Amino acid sequence: METRNKLKEHVEIILPENGLEAKWKQAKAENRKLVIKLGFDPTAPDLHLGHAVVLKKLKQFQDAGHQIVILVGSFTARIGDPTGKNKSRKPLSTEEVQRNAETYLHQLDKIIDVSKANVVFNSDWLEALSFSEIIQLLSRVTVAQLLQRNDFNTRFSNNTPIAMHELVYPILQGFDSVKINADIEMGGTDQLFNCTMGRQLQESFGMNPQIVLCMPLLKGLDGKEKMSKSLNNFIGLTEAPNEMFGKTMSIPDSLILEFLELTTDFSSGEKESLKKRLEQGENPMNLKKIIAKNIIQQYHDERAAEEAALFFASQFQNRNFDEKVFQPISIHSIQSFNGKLPLIDLCIQLKSGSTKSAVKRLIESGAVQVNNEKIFDPQVIVELRKAIRIKLGKRDFFEIKN
Repeated sequence: METRNKLKEHVEIILPENGLEAKWKQAKAENRKLVIKLGFDPTAPDLHLGHAVVLKKLKQFQDAGHQIVILVGSFTARIGDPTGKNKSRKPLSTEEVQRNAETYLHQLDKIIDVSKANVVFNSDWLEALSFSEIIQLLSRVTVAQLLQRNDFNTRFSNNTPIAMHELVYPILQGFDSVKINADIEMGGTDQLFNCTMGRQLQESFGMNPQIVLCMPLLKGLDGKEKMSKSLNNFIGLTEAPNEMFGKTMSIPDSLILEFLELTTDFSSGEKESLKKRLEQGENPMNLKKIIAKNIIQQYHDERAAEEAALFFASQFQNRNFDEKVFQPISIHSIQSFNGKLPLIDLCIQLKSGSTKSAVKRLIESGAVQVNNEKIFDPQVIVELRKAIRIKLGKRDFFEIKN
């Protein structure tokens, strides 16, 4: 009973409410393991702490002896998916899917034992369907049922285009549950509609329908939107320890309890103790440090966590600019005109991946320093004839020299 209660911990939605107990009884009567499905489309190569919320629950089921099925959407990723943001997701090529899937599986191994999981690819059966079989599959679902999905309904009401392949996507995902005979499908609460489609299709095929378990969506570093790479509010599972620590320390105080519950592996007693310390007025920064070290211990090791804590103290709590640790950059790697260029162009080269508008906002807000002097003008000319130290934002320090 204690194990079962642990498996339900933090689960936001169980559909139907008593379904999990019924599945346990069924598996026991049939003397078999429960088949737990987690599907993902390899649309991006990196996993973050938001993904880990579901993966850690999956790990608990695996440790309890159940069969984990990792379903790679090798076919569905190539046709696109409704993103929930009122537009369709760009389909991927076969090569991109394969490359991302390999990276995903490597990262999954940080949390679950992939060697003991059953890894399957839905292209194995979806590509084999004839057109008549696809039509027969689609006939099992009505347009009215598809429009129950919130983003479809909103787009339909606002006369925003919905492509036919988007409507087909959840049906194909549901058919995956039929093919692997899933007992339980797991996902975030944003996957509730697609998971329930699996239940519906299983029933239409005369099968015992799967139970849906939805985990809460972890908020990102901004404290508002769900954690997402596209919103740049994420902490990646493979990020360097120093980056993980700095990002965790940047979360708003309002997120401390959510991160404590969903991202750490402290025992229930340890979590309660930390909550009491916060309630009794302890400095929130102390709690963030504890959470940050725990996160790094999970995805790196204890030594890395200790070193990251020391690095953070020296970089961000020590106010002496010259004592920071600067990343060396060769002057020859900077594209300039006769050793001169506007500050905004220099910063864009240093912080690859940043947009010009984002860098402009950083400079104008006083978040950029050149040789310990704040510069507010993005167009100020920087000369690269001698060593220059630049602080860019909260966590990036560069030294440009020969």
